[in-house]
Amino acid sequence: MGVWPWSDLVSHVMRYGRPDRPGYRVLELGCGAGANIPFFTAMGMEYHAIEGSEEIVGRLWRRFPELKSGIVVGDFTKEITAPGHFDLVVDRASLTHNTTAAIKDAIALLKARLKPGSKFIGIDWFSTEHSDYSAGEQVEDVYTRRDVAKGTFAGVGRVHFSDQAHLEQLFSGFQFQSLEHKTVRREIPAGDNHVSAVWNFVASLPE
Repeated sequence: MGVWPWSDLVSHVMRYGRPDRPGYRVLELGCGAGANIPFFTAMGMEYHAIEGSEEIVGRLWRRFPELKSGIVVGDFTKEITAPGHFDLVVDRASLTHNTTAAIKDAIALLKARLKPGSKFIGIDWFSTEHSDYSAGEQVEDVYTRRDVAKGTFAGVGRVHFSDQAHLEQLFSGFQFQSLEHKTVRREIPAGDNHVSAVWNFVASLPE
């Protein structure tokens, strides 16, 4: 239910995804409570989003009535319900709660709706170097865990982790412009040593 834009998303969009033409269209996967919407609209982009929660979408329609046609309920691993083609797709830790097969399906659907030269910006895609990669139960494939008992992922269902080779395989047919691996080690409480590790990346569809 966050209301402030994610700083890594802002910096990546400003560096790699600024609108460079009239009618620049962005699609956000899993927009949640809409923390990033004011940022995108302030940039002059035509904003669209696919969100799985009907309740959240109803709230967003009341908060942003001018975007009612652009924010839709849907499962982006099965269908891209937003209309038209896009210059930019942004995902902050939404696709990462699916299996490898479902993520591949979503990326294939998106490729058909991306303009040549368009970009996919992924923020906070969980890394296999994250301490919680060994937590919970492995399901469906080696990159997907479920039933994590405590911490950030407790009660959230499936969590997908990636290494660099896996990301490159998922985004086959794209060209990576940027790939950053960010790790944070918890030093207090002493002896905890929990590591939060995520990927931020920009993948471009060749023109």
